[in-house]
Amino acid sequence: MRDNDLSDIDEMIVYEKMQTAMEHQVEAWADGVADGIEPEIIADAALVTVMRETVKLYGEDDAEALLEDLKQRLAAGEFSPDRRIQ
Repeated sequence: MRDNDLSDIDEMIVYEKMQTAMEHQVEAWADGVADGIEPEIIADAALVTVMRETVKLYGEDDAEALLEDLKQRLAAGEFSPDRRIQ
């Protein structure tokens, strides 16, 4: 098997894992709402958890770089619910 083929397989595996992780997040969100927790509180808790885990895994400098990247992606409209992928 060629390295290129392995790279494609690795990308597919990461994509599938991301899809599964997103499904878990959506399910956790729905559970929180069903328990009467306001979406704003769920969002804040999710962001706090993400930042704590990111700092734990990569350190504060890389966590800050992640925030800067997310800020640029937000400004570009990547997270807009009305965004259409072409």
